[in-house]
Amino acid sequence: MTTFVKFCGLSDPLHVALVPAGGAAGFVIDVPASPRNLSLAQATDLIAHVPSEAEAWAVVVRPTAELVHRLFDEVGVDRVQVYGEIPAGLEFLEVHHLVPSMAIPPTGATGDVPPVPAAEDYPRVHLDAAGQPLPGGSGTRPNWELCAKIVDAHPGRKFVLAGGLAPDNVGDALATVRPWGVDVSSGIESAPGVKDPEKMRAFLRAVEEFEHGHG
Repeated sequence: MTTFVKFCGLSDPLHVALVPAGGAAGFVIDVPASPRNLSLAQATDLIAHVPSEAEAWAVVVRPTAELVHRLFDEVGVDRVQVYGEIPAGLEFLEVHHLVPSMAIPPTGATGDVPPVPAAEDYPRVHLDAAGQPLPGGSGTRPNWELCAKIVDAHPGRKFVLAGGLAPDNVGDALATVRPWGVDVSSGIESAPGVKDPEKMRAFLRAVEEFEHGHG
């Protein structure tokens, strides 16, 4: 599988173990209102279960520089995905391992598309639906046509598409947007915050089926 796949909002070691090689485990940290929220200590324990060929990502909202430092230094994440403003006072390597989330108008809506963060600072960029009160798991799709325009206008950039993805539509999303990667949370759950291993496997099968049909 060549498409990057991030399973987000993980909280169970058994589910963390299902993250594919070359993909990422996403941990929502310090977002108390989220049903997927973890403390730094909980995330640290879970990272031990991330497969060796996958990355550990923290998912945060408007973090302080201190929180970013702790996520890298204490928790040991590989990348920090940021909703909202990126704080000042970060080191170069920290900035380089941040993944800014761009707020894209949702399906059926129009609006301004934010500027794409500079490639020299942020090798990876996250695309998600705007206006969500919580990161990860909203189930709201961004406007795929707008996302496709962003991807087309920045060849070679590593865009990760999120928002409303599930086993039954990820193939269409990959065909329409052509992102480097995909990010799923609520689409692989049986209840808010409760991952379903069979849905996780079905999501991976759907990505593989798309790749086999477009190889």
